[in-house]
Amino acid sequence: MPLTGRVTFKAMLKKRDLLYVPKLIRWQYKLEPSEVLKVTVSVVGEMGVRESFLGKIHKDGRIVIPKLQIALLRRNQPSLEGFALEVTIEPT
Repeated sequence: MPLTGRVTFKAMLKKRDLLYVPKLIRWQYKLEPSEVLKVTVSVVGEMGVRESFLGKIHKDGRIVIPKLQIALLRRNQPSLEGFALEVTIEPT
């Protein structure tokens, strides 16, 4: 079943502003590395802090969050590495 609507999941932010899409979601929706997706990211526990961008899933299931979106999400924290994020992906 290809991705036709929104899918939401939680992920930890890794080094170099990476997040990983769970393998089960990649398999279930047959996500290909060449697909461009609209990605919306928000920090769990932070109200009203949400950023959207267009991104591609790499072969290993990771999405790189652009530097500008990380800076806007960060607000007062020096680093978001290790924070839980709520991620929504949808087709463009």
